[in-house]
Parts: sequence; structure tokens; C-alpha cells
Amino acid sequence: MKSFFRLEEYKVLLYRVLLVYFFYFIARVLFYFYNSDIVEVDSVLEFFKIAYHGLAFDTTAILYINGLFILLSILPFFVNTRAVYQNFLFWFYFITNLIFYALNFVDFIYYKYNFSRLTLAAWDIIKHEESKVGMLFRFLLTYWHVFLLYVLVSALWIYLYKSVKVKHNLREDSHLKYILKSVIGVLLIATLSVGGIRGDFKKSTRPINLVDANRHVKKVKQADLVLNSPFTFLRTIRVKSFKKQEFNISKEVIKENFNPIKHYSSNNPSKPNIVLIITESMGREYCGAFNKNAGIKDYVSYTPFLDSLAQYSMIYTNAYSNGYKSIHGMSSIISGIPSFKDAFTSSPYAQQQIESMVSCLNSKGYDTSFFHGAPNGSMGFLGYSNILGFDHYYGKTEYGNDADFDGSWGIWDEPFLQFMNTTISKKQQPFFSTVFTVTSHEPYVIPKEYEGKFPKGNVQMHQCVGYTDYAFKKFFEAAKKEPWFSNTIFIITSDHCNQVSYKEHFYDNIMNRNAIPILIYKPNSDIIGENNDIAQHIDIYPTVMDMIGYDKPFRSWGRSLLTKEKDIEPYLINYNSNIYYFMKDNYICLFDGTKAIGFYDVKDVTLSHNLIGNRNQKMNNLELQCKGFIQDYFDRILDKNLTTIK
Repeated sequence: MKSFFRLEEYKVLLYRVLLVYFFYFIARVLFYFYNSDIVEVDSVLEFFKIAYHGLAFDTTAILYINGLFILLSILPFFVNTRAVYQNFLFWFYFITNLIFYALNFVDFIYYKYNFSRLTLAAWDIIKHEESKVGMLFRFLLTYWHVFLLYVLVSALWIYLYKSVKVKHNLREDSHLKYILKSVIGVLLIATLSVGGIRGDFKKSTRPINLVDANRHVKKVKQADLVLNSPFTFLRTIRVKSFKKQEFNISKEVIKENFNPIKHYSSNNPSKPNIVLIITESMGREYCGAFNKNAGIKDYVSYTPFLDSLAQYSMIYTNAYSNGYKSIHGMSSIISGIPSFKDAFTSSPYAQQQIESMVSCLNSKGYDTSFFHGAPNGSMGFLGYSNILGFDHYYGKTEYGNDADFDGSWGIWDEPFLQFMNTTISKKQQPFFSTVFTVTSHEPYVIPKEYEGKFPKGNVQMHQCVGYTDYAFKKFFEAAKKEPWFSNTIFIITSDHCNQVSYKEHFYDNIMNRNAIPILIYKPNSDIIGENNDIAQHIDIYPTVMDMIGYDKPFRSWGRSLLTKEKDIEPYLINYNSNIYYFMKDNYICLFDGTKAIGFYDVKDVTLSHNLIGNRNQKMNNLELQCKGFIQDYFDRILDKNLTTIK
């Protein structure tokens, strides 16, 4: 039977493409089901509005993934309707689609920790791990329900695909007529596909990107519901996020607000030991000392030791991380370099001379060491520690006893911290030692001998927090017996946050996804108290330089949290869901990389009331300062100007 313009084939092709749209909608529903506590939607109607705006992003992803399938379906090969060719198209369709479709299911879980859709930056975490296959199997076993859903949805998709088939048509036209008729369909479909990939047909419109999702929502969190994970992953392939930003902000504005080259002189030079503890996933929410005035009903702390230590320490109850991944934490805390869209440590620009706590303390004769109980090289820490110039690296290899391996990430915190204490107690003073803990993390397990010892609380993380806090207690009990203890500055913070328990309060809101503790303890000193000013990871480095009376200029965008001198005003900068967040002067500025898209009162942590319609001079200054930071940040990184030493 003769088919006019191959109409039957085009109908089936349309059906197959519409199936992809349908299952992307199903994935969006499931994504919301798993993350409704983070992505707030007020009504079914609002959800459908969000899904409607998501169609543009779905279209781009679908056409990227199915472009070749569509082309193979419409090109006049003269065998298009034959069973063998249709079987080939079936396998090609599902192999490509199901691989990328799986990214949505990964985000059902991963989003709770990343707070943004999956991008190519996720590879920054995976590529340094030795057992990638083991990580995959652990994910499948831990979140079996997600894997089961994926299998069931995929099976339904295959069933619906097979329900509508292309009938084999005997071609009566000549080859030339068949080709000419097909060309019309090819040109029409190709034109529509180009518009679909770009987002529309306007010449002035650039192809839609991740930030465009924010145009369609009232609440910033909802942008990730507009997006889909294949889109965010594909859109970040071969995208260079490290490039100069020409905002034409004057050096005076940058110096006044960030003073990138600092020199403190109020303290006399001294050489105390420094122990920096970066705690895996220890959000501020878990620590009672940091929540005394949070107003959380029936609050429960899971860190009794840290709470007791806080009574003899200076604590910062309004502190934030500059990133949301472990690899972000190392560079921002130790070298004062935050990460935005992509991790600085994973960029080619990390291969340069970097002024940091390590280089400054090395120049003063300190022995410097980095401890991480994971397999050596995990998270890229070994490579970056070498770039910074640490004298020693101690990982799972140096620990040398796999009996204490937790089966997932590394050596349990308690024995590894004891190993650290034993190791640094043999060193000549002064020393600077950093440890990055591992246990307080998914899959949320603790050593069997401690099961039942710590409160399980409301989320899986609570028991792990209790264990790590106990590990700190045992570490300090052992360290206190050592001669170096009394002449040591201890700094405890975390790389980022984790599971949220008090969701009716502000810890699940977008600004507090990065709320972390910062504690500074020096035995027998008057550095005791509570400070509620804005603090951030990049403030730790200049604080240490100020405390030891470092007598040279050094590069840092942060500020000393303890300075007696005039310093820059407290501020915060971080990045999430493709938006810069800049907090200062009682406002929060949201900046999309080109312009400010929102201003919020600093108390409006839910970012519900955008004040951009009533801009004032303070808001204008905030946008200017945000641009200034970004400009200087990329200038210094790309120009390899991250040090004062020439």
C-alpha cells in the first residue's frame, strides 16, 4: 500500500517522541515526590504550571538525545519500514533514552545532598574514587526502591512503544520521487528540531540554559522542578565556567569591599600549633551550642561534646559554607578560594602557585600535614594537597589497617583521629595539621560495637553525628595529655550540610542549605564567646593569619573573624542552582551571572518576597559588589595571580 509523503511513518515517529515527553513528565512527578520537602509547590495547579514551563527544557534534552534517532527514522533509506530496520531503531531509541533518563532517578536521591540538578560537575566527585562500580552497587542496594521504580517505568515505556508499530509499506514511487517527497519531511522536522533545541526561533535569543528556569517561578527552589537532569547534564558538557567577567568594576570598589591583599599587624608574631578539623556533612542544625537562640521547638542536639567544648571557645552561629560539596570545602577553607559552578580544584587553573594557610605556615617553619581516612587520592584531596604544598599526606594507605574500613568511604572516624593524634604527637612543633573526617555521610552507618549508643533521632544522619562527636571527644581526651596541646589553636567546621530534621524551621530553606558551624578553641585563652555576624569558609584562612601575627601581606577574599583592626564588612558569597547568592548589609542579592534577579531581606531565608521592584541604593551597591567579587575572582584565577609571592 502506498503512503502519501510517508505519513504513517511520521505518525509513529511523533508517537514515539511524545512518549519521551510523557515519561519526562512522570520523572518530574517522581522528582517532586522524593523532594517535596525541599521544592515547595503550593497546589496542583502550580505544579502543572511549572511542568508546562519545563516543556521547553524537556524539548531541548529530548531533541539532543533523540536527534539521531529522528534522523534515522526519516532519512529515505528505502528500508525504513522493514522489520529488521525497525528493530534496530527500537534498540537505538531505548539505549540512548534510558541511559540519560536514569539521571532523573539519580537526582531523586542526590538532589537532597547537592541541592541542584545533576551536572557534569558530578564527575568531579566520582573520577577520584577507586571503586566506581562499588559506589554504583551501593547506591542501587541502598536506594533499591528508586532502582525498582526505574525498572518498572522503563518496562511500561517499552510496552507502550511496542503497542504502535510501523506497517511495512511497499514503495510504488521511483527512487527519485521517494527521495523528493522525503526531503520535505526532513526539512520540516529539522527546522522544528533546531527551534526546539534553542528554545524558540527568535534570532536574538541564545539557546536556553539552566538559569532560564528561574524566569518561570515565584520561588527560587522551584527552578529545579522546571529543569530535568538530562538537560542540566548535557548543557554543562564542554561549558567553560572559568572565564573572565568584564563588569568594569573599579579596583577601588574591589579593594574597599574585599581587600584581596591583606596584612594584619595588631598581634605579635607567634607560632602556636594549628589543628583544623573539617567535619564531613556536619550541618549547623545538629549542634546545640549553635542553636540556643534559633527558636526551634523541642530542639535536640546530637553533639554533646562539641556543645561542652563551645563553652570554652569562640563560636560563630551565623556561618556558611562557600560550596555544597566536599571538594569545594577544601579549597575555600584552606586556601580561601570558593567554588561556584564548577569546583576550582577540578579545573585546569588549580595547577598554579596558590597562597594559602599551607604556604604561609610553611614559610614560618611549620610542619604541615593533611589527614583523610579515605583511599589515597579520593575526592582529589591528595592532588590538591600537593599543589598547596603540604609536607605530608596521611590517608587510608598510611593508616595501614583495613579492618577499620567502613566499607564505603574510609577508616572510621574514631580510630583515624587517634591515628592522627599519635602521628602529630611525634612531630616537631610548630605544626599545622588538617583532618577531613568521613563517617558522617551516606550510607549512615557506624561501627557495630557502637550500635544503640547514640540517639537515632529523626533522620539517619543523627546517629552518625553522635558517633563523630564521640570520636572528637576521644581525640581531645588523648590530645590533652600531649605536651603540644596547650599551645594549639583548634578550629572545627564542616564542608557542607546534610539531612534536615527541623523542616518546619529554617534549615531546609535555600539560604540555610549551607549553614555550618565554625568553632575556634585555644586552651587557657580568652577567645570565648558567641558571634552572630555573617561568617564563611573563606574567613578561616585570614583569621589564622591574624591570630599568629603573620607579618607579611597575603592573598585572601575573606576577613579575620577575630581582628582588632579595621577590616572589610561581613558578607557571604556562594552559588547554587546556577545563581550567585551575595549576602550583606541586611539584604540577599541573587545574581544570574549577568544581572541581579532578586533582592530579599536577610531575614527572608525562604526568599519569598522579592524586593527588586523597589530597588534602593544599598541594593544597587550590593549588585556592584557581587560583580566586583566575581570579576576579581576570575581575573586572579585565570591570570594566575593567586599569590603575593612573585
